[in-house]
Amino acid sequence: MSARSGGGRRGRRTLDPEERALWSYVTRDIARLKPAAPVEAPASEPVREEPPAAPEPPPPVEARPARATPARPSPPPLAPLEPKLRRRLSRGSHEVEARIDLHGMTQAAAHHRLHAFLIAAQSAGHSVVLVITGKGSPEPGFVTEGRGVLRRVVPHWLAEPAMRPVVVGFETAARGHGGEGALYVRIRRLRGGPA
Repeated sequence: MSARSGGGRRGRRTLDPEERALWSYVTRDIARLKPAAPVEAPASEPVREEPPAAPEPPPPVEARPARATPARPSPPPLAPLEPKLRRRLSRGSHEVEARIDLHGMTQAAAHHRLHAFLIAAQSAGHSVVLVITGKGSPEPGFVTEGRGVLRRVVPHWLAEPAMRPVVVGFETAARGHGGEGALYVRIRRLRGGPA
């Protein structure tokens, strides 16, 4: 290629015949996307560029109101027995209205029986019942691991959200009612049910 420059403007030069031929050969398969814009000569004075205007915010889009999903009311929290009631139960001046003995049952059988017992107690209008789980003390010939399972799981069952419409709260029973192997369970009154 020749470094000769033609009589063009400053900084530009024209191609000699050899360069034109080479350029035509290289660009023979290229198609223009859009017509070339005419090149303007730079102005003698630098053009002051205005800072770009801040873009206008888009018009507000009207949001469609979301469908209101009916929220399920959360179950009421568990509440401990009132100290006065607890004392009366311990002294025997307030009778336990019903009792169920679960120890010796499998977990599945105990869970089913406990649920049915509590529903029946609520229907009968009972306010405090006794649930006997057993202490799970080791006996000769038994491996201690796994003993006392009901004592551990019954409180979890009583605290389940599904039981909150029935169970107000529960506590370990007094020694005369079984101590750590039993629970006092306070039953929620049915609306419009027995007083």
